[in-house]
Amino acid sequence: MSDTTPGDGSSGTGEGTRAVRAGLPEPVKHEPTLPGPVFAAHFHLPGDPTGPYTYGRDENPTWTLLEQAIGDLEAPGADGVETLVFASGMAAISSVIFSQLHAGDAVVLPSDGYQVLPLVRAQLEAYGIEVRTAPTGGDAQLEVLDGAKLLWIESPSNPGLDVCDIRRMVEAAHARGALVAVDNTLATPLGQRPLELGADFSVASGTKQLTGHGDILLGYVTGRAGEAMTAVRRWRKIIGAIPGPMEAWLAHRSIATLALRVDRQDATALKVAEALRSHPDVTGLRYPGLPDDPSHKIASQQMQRFGCVVSFVLPSRERADAFLDALRLVDDATSFGGVRSTAERRGRWGGDAVPEGFIRLSVGAEDPEDLVADVLRALEESAL
Repeated sequence: MSDTTPGDGSSGTGEGTRAVRAGLPEPVKHEPTLPGPVFAAHFHLPGDPTGPYTYGRDENPTWTLLEQAIGDLEAPGADGVETLVFASGMAAISSVIFSQLHAGDAVVLPSDGYQVLPLVRAQLEAYGIEVRTAPTGGDAQLEVLDGAKLLWIESPSNPGLDVCDIRRMVEAAHARGALVAVDNTLATPLGQRPLELGADFSVASGTKQLTGHGDILLGYVTGRAGEAMTAVRRWRKIIGAIPGPMEAWLAHRSIATLALRVDRQDATALKVAEALRSHPDVTGLRYPGLPDDPSHKIASQQMQRFGCVVSFVLPSRERADAFLDALRLVDDATSFGGVRSTAERRGRWGGDAVPEGFIRLSVGAEDPEDLVADVLRALEESAL
């Protein structure tokens, strides 16, 4: 997994360099490298409404720089690609799904995806849209794809960390006339680039590892310019699910350290997974970076990095809760991707089809040795 991608149109620069420079404007003497957030509901607009900025719900200079930055990472060197930012990951997800589907259409969703997808399904069905589901693993969604207008992929899946062959799924979907959207939240654009694998949309929650500090909500959609992305932009205008300028500026600021964070967090996640592998009380361990993980073969073909999330199962709900209570360096919190490690018993939400003792652990930027020691100590203490 190289840090450089020759031939990607970015003069052979590494991903760390791109992350640091992504979306920055041309330098102007005495001006900051990254201009501060622009707070504006409206802009001076004499005459006909032409130009890039007319009203704050539609465009903002701070969004523009962030959108360019994300596009630089999701599709480096590519022409005809655009990015739109949103108030949250779910706003971005909803914008794609509801802008592309109409009554009588069919959509294929993962049955093991993000826990809010069942709510999306109920709303789609209320609108007269057929919803089909199948697991991520084994490319099972292909079995229910015929006649669908949109295939929604989540790879790796959250929280089970299954992986599908995105290129194969895209080719099959396009052959049947379906669009393909990939939820790229767990991978980040430094771990996986869905558009290069043929997808029409790469969608993510920027709340997670992209911004990495657990202090803002953000989402984005990157896609090929054209009718489909025009519909997404129109949907954003209709629902008004836009990020604030401060959130957008903080996100752009955070992207500069993305390569540093993902390299540290993902490497530590592998060490944590390796340490958990031999523990007698741990079952169902999943991490795509482990050579013996069921998803490793496909993941290694389409991912540059394997993510910061490890999942596993402890014998009972009580044991899982005791383990979480015993941790000292890991916060018991939902979400993932932050520089401070978090973990939770996913069954407490009731929306994931997982065992009661299922743990989703998001590895942060702590020293690897300290974090591994804390996890193993908590396992031992919780067994008493």
